[in-house]
Amino acid sequence: MTDNHRAPGPTPETAHAMEQALDWLILLDSPSEEQTRQFEAWLAADPRHGEAFARAQAIWNGPQVLESARQLEDQLEPRPKATAWSRLRAHWKPLATAAVLLLGLFNFSDLPLHLQADHLTIVGERQRLQLEDGSKVLLNTDSAFSSTFNERRHVARLYKGEAFFEIRASANLPLEIDAGPVTASVSDTTFAMRYLDGVTQVQVQRGDVDLRATRNDSHVRLSAGESIRIGPDGFDRPVRLDPATDLAWVQGRLVFENQPLSQVLAELRRYYPGWIINNNPQLASVAVTGNYRLDQPLDVVRSLAHITSARLQEFPALVILN
Repeated sequence: MTDNHRAPGPTPETAHAMEQALDWLILLDSPSEEQTRQFEAWLAADPRHGEAFARAQAIWNGPQVLESARQLEDQLEPRPKATAWSRLRAHWKPLATAAVLLLGLFNFSDLPLHLQADHLTIVGERQRLQLEDGSKVLLNTDSAFSSTFNERRHVARLYKGEAFFEIRASANLPLEIDAGPVTASVSDTTFAMRYLDGVTQVQVQRGDVDLRATRNDSHVRLSAGESIRIGPDGFDRPVRLDPATDLAWVQGRLVFENQPLSQVLAELRRYYPGWIINNNPQLASVAVTGNYRLDQPLDVVRSLAHITSARLQEFPALVILN
């Protein structure tokens, strides 16, 4: 097959729909009325959702996942083969989910990034870079970044994830950094950018950052101690930056102050190379305050389970709070 006739790869939207479909497969094991209503609304929201769910079901019920789930069960506790199937079905959801994740059957969304980005980090990894002009970049977990320097332009792109920049003063050209809906123009400044799910957040520790929204060409200048979110509709209002909390990841920490457990778990999922599932809706709004190491997300989940009196089930690449 030539390049001119190569089948197109999955789009980020399709990949995201497949990840959501896996979530629904887990939740629909014993859904509440509200979850059933939300699932029906999700299906109706986009035709790709129904297609993704049908494909996810086919993968979920396929022989590859079944065999891998059997192997995982044997690793956890070897049992006689005659009764393996009945016992496997008793806790099929967590084992099947772990098998799907270990097989990588839902992890195909990063393929285009491997063709575009100069630097990628896997989940839980951080990487330190030095750009051609001497500027420094700390690339956070699950991120993709590239840069190009020539006589006319100094440009970089954060395709996804999060990065902390220490930009040197430039006598001629500023560095322009694209991150989803915004382009930052910077020189002699220290700041962070985070681009996830179509929204970019910029946090300035030192100096000034000039921002331009790509959709409507509006401009904002952000100064030291300020933070702003930029979505598809443009700029939010700037807010004050709390470096001790907002930039704690630069020092290898995760700091939460009275944040709902649902938000805390969402952040931990960025660092845990597997699946974190909360099956207890009452836990979602529990306020969490704590200072944790970001390189030990599983220990954080265990701590959260302890302080909330939740029951924790651990499987390969999967933890479930009940």
